Amino acid sequence: MRRLHGIQYLRALAALAVVAFHAAERTGGHFAIGAAGVDIFFVISGFIMWTISQGRPVTPALFLRERIERIAPSYWIATAVMVAGAALGLFPNLKPTFTHVLGSLFFIPHRSPDTGDIWPVLVQGWTLNYEMFFYAVFAGTLLLPAGRRLAALAAVFLGLVAIGALVAGTNPLVVTYTNPIVLEFLLGTLLGKLWLDGRIATPDMGLALILVAFLGFSFVGSTYAGFTPLVLGPLALALVAGTLALERGGLVDHWRPASYLGDASYSIYLWHTFAISVVAKLGAKLSLPTALSLPLAVIGGVAVGVAAFELIEKPLARALKQRRGAFPVAAVLGDPARLRNLRRLLRLRWSRIKSGT
Repeated sequence: MRRLHGIQYLRALAALAVVAFHAAERTGGHFAIGAAGVDIFFVISGFIMWTISQGRPVTPALFLRERIERIAPSYWIATAVMVAGAALGLFPNLKPTFTHVLGSLFFIPHRSPDTGDIWPVLVQGWTLNYEMFFYAVFAGTLLLPAGRRLAALAAVFLGLVAIGALVAGTNPLVVTYTNPIVLEFLLGTLLGKLWLDGRIATPDMGLALILVAFLGFSFVGSTYAGFTPLVLGPLALALVAGTLALERGGLVDHWRPASYLGDASYSIYLWHTFAISVVAKLGAKLSLPTALSLPLAVIGGVAVGVAAFELIEKPLARALKQRRGAFPVAAVLGDPARLRNLRRLLRLRWSRIKSGT
């Protein structure tokens, strides 16, 4: 699938929104709607997973391997920094236990021993628990005929949300995976199907969808009415669908800075809170006004994220790519077509050995 500039820009927008949300939270500002960047990320994730999986044959094992290699290494390093910082007394409010750290590293929802909330050691990693769960369910659907995958996804996620509505529980797994926010992945996969089928809105309708999305986000952010996934999810869907309509109409040009921030969005998301915490503490000591400390916190968060992208995420991606190149058998075993060819070759050679030719 060709690179979609609009999706890259939305990834950048979502990351910056989350950074601004946390910066405002720490410096006394107000930008609660920035948290909706997560809803945009989830819709985009569903869209991307659907479109990339339909464009090539892929086994569940290979799909999960690619997702783990994309998500886990940088997250594990950021989590390790948090644990080390807590041990050195840099994060006095963080007192991680062995089970809490283990649950965080393996994307298992777990209650924080500090607050009782369902947070991993690196708080923003809560979204990755949802991402990895979505990947696991999606990988399972790859065992089904292509025409049944979307229905299977819908059955699983709608069923989970129905269970959550009917059964009140406190178990972290139940609370997490029955949250209506999981439906945002489903919305993204539906949009991916529409995109591949060529059933995307016209550019004029796309502009209308984007306008509705921004008006909706503004209303929710200013009134706090409808601050739930059942509202934010459809608004995120409208924003992504509208952007794709402009993309299909050839109205989205390549803007390198925004595209770069889209590439760096995952690292920005993972690492921004480290810088924000430092800026917020300095701002408090220097009695800086929120109007100054907030933008400084945003700039610091983005800068640290970009640095992590260049110094951690990109080198890790190169190393993993080289490792896959050094062990191509993994790619063969993960590709049904290559695996069939390998089996034919082995059968042919075995028959020649038996015949003595």
